[in-house]
Amino acid sequence: MKIAIVNGPNLNLTGKREKDIYGDKSFDGFIAEMKKGFPQIEIDYFQSNIEGELIDHLHALDKDKTVKGILLNAGGYTHTSVAIGDAVAAIDRSVIEVHMSNIFAREDFRHVSFIGKHSIGSIAGFGMESYLLGILKLLNQA
Repeated sequence: MKIAIVNGPNLNLTGKREKDIYGDKSFDGFIAEMKKGFPQIEIDYFQSNIEGELIDHLHALDKDKTVKGILLNAGGYTHTSVAIGDAVAAIDRSVIEVHMSNIFAREDFRHVSFIGKHSIGSIAGFGMESYLLGILKLLNQA
C-alpha cells in the first residue's frame, strides 16, 4: 500500500524557519522516521514551492491506483489557491488536509481553506504528528 505526502511552499525549510511554530526537526529526517515506523506502507513524498507542480503531482497520484490516500499540506496555498482546491475535488483519492500549526490560532486569512471542503478531513496543530495522525486514519480506512 502507498500513501502520498504532498507538501507545498516553504515546507522544505522545516527545521530552519519559524522554529517556534514548525519545530527544529527537518522534514527529510521525519520522513525517514515515518518509513521506519510504518514498514508496511510505501510513503511517496513530494514537495514543491510551485503551485502548478503541486497540481500536476496530485493528478499523477490520481492515476496511480496503488495510492491509498494523500496527506496534503499546501502551506500558504491552502488559503489562496482555488486551483489546488479544484484539483483535490477532481481526483478520486482520499485526501486529508494537514497543517503542522493550528491555522485557527493564527492570522485571520489562515482560517480560510480552499482544500478542506474537498478533503475527507483536516488535521492541524500537532506539529509533525499531524502527518502521523493522517497516516493512521488512512490505514484505518481499509
